[in-house]
Amino acid sequence: MKKTRIIATIGPASDSKEVMKKIVDAGTNVFRLNFSHGTHESHQVIINQARELSRETKRPIGLLADLQGPRIRISVDKDLEIKKSEIIRVSDSVVFPNFQFPISNFQTNSNDQISKIIFLDYPDIINDIAVGNKILIEDGIIRLEVVGKEKEFLTAKVVNGGIIKNHKGVNLPDSELHFGAVTEKDKKDLEFALKNEVDFVALSFVSNAQEILETRENIKTILGRDADLPQIVAKIERKEAINNIDEIIGAVDVIMVARGDLGIELEESKVILYQKEIIAKCLRAAKTVIVATQMLDSMINNPIPTRAEVSDVSNAVIDHTDAVMLSGESASGKYPIEAVETMTKIIKDTEDSPFDDINPGYLDENIFNDYASIINSAHEMAKSSRAKAIVLFSETGFSARMIAHHRPTQLIIVGTYNLKTYNQMAMVWGARAYLFEEQDREELIEQMININKEGGRLSAGDKIVVILGRIPGGKDGALVGIRIVE
Repeated sequence: MKKTRIIATIGPASDSKEVMKKIVDAGTNVFRLNFSHGTHESHQVIINQARELSRETKRPIGLLADLQGPRIRISVDKDLEIKKSEIIRVSDSVVFPNFQFPISNFQTNSNDQISKIIFLDYPDIINDIAVGNKILIEDGIIRLEVVGKEKEFLTAKVVNGGIIKNHKGVNLPDSELHFGAVTEKDKKDLEFALKNEVDFVALSFVSNAQEILETRENIKTILGRDADLPQIVAKIERKEAINNIDEIIGAVDVIMVARGDLGIELEESKVILYQKEIIAKCLRAAKTVIVATQMLDSMINNPIPTRAEVSDVSNAVIDHTDAVMLSGESASGKYPIEAVETMTKIIKDTEDSPFDDINPGYLDENIFNDYASIINSAHEMAKSSRAKAIVLFSETGFSARMIAHHRPTQLIIVGTYNLKTYNQMAMVWGARAYLFEEQDREELIEQMININKEGGRLSAGDKIVVILGRIPGGKDGALVGIRIVE
């Protein structure tokens, strides 16, 4: 069994129940619903099929609702060619809500030599974008630098020219924007996702911890409860998020290193360095971390990956990420099943190598105080006794995530009464989860051991470290017990 998780985006290439079943069998743990595409009706079908597959296969399958987030786009009436060193104007559609096209030959007065203007659908560009800031268009292919400000316009110099097309995406890496992480569209999508009890909610273009805290309170309000919440995933895509990474990690449940937009906003050569740094910080904080974007991108069209892509996936596993993600490869590619199979093989081969071994001391015991010490003791007990498995019962999943962040060589076997916790175990590194109806915990521990004996994962005489988990609402370290059994 591989331990690093696979998230597969579901789309036209994979949205039938037959294909979803095949990619689960190939190694998928979590289905991603991309709300930048599709409708509520199409997502509903996927959700229903995923829950059916989970019941039929008797394994947790997580559902991740990925909200589109605030995306700034260009408005031009027709394709507009701009050339290097040319000066153009930039404004927003709020300043000129009734501006009449065509705008490509715009002039402010007879003496003005600036004849071209583009509009952005962001209302505060005059205030939020400063002289010297970059404006990146169409994944950074076209680059502008702001050289001046007027009352209703920015003046920008073309650094890299090209043809500007309507509705193309815009990145503002140097600017501190004030539009929040959740749009009106996102609010409707969030309500739909919560109605369907998704397990994870991903926020796009997160800038700071406050956006996460506000979203969590909003989720509580919509659901009408404070517990059994979906975990919030912060997608790190902006330079501002990198600057605030420590506070974001502290506030969120899961971090996603979303290298697409991050690679636009930062120098390409620095993305891998930030990836490694963020994974290390998440390990110390016992927070789940995902590496995403273009991992097996060539498999959208080809049945085998490039050598560089294989190295990319393997490197993320060596860095000890909890999960890796497929986007277009599984959503719209020609080979969705093969992409998952390939990723699974890379993960297994890497995990079987000595390069995947983790160094001690990753978990920051200063964060978790006594509880971290207790979990560390359980991990050390498993190592010193040469135990074959760590078996635990966890109502919230916290104990399972804590032990998983030690990256033990032993099997991690987790039992729970809680359906939300069960599904969220699909994102926890190495966890093999079981859902039970409430009964005596000692009997459940015995059942989990017997199930794994029958499955050939445990044998008579194997030593097993048993953790019964933290008592909900109890103080740090409120465990029922830790012991070794055979």
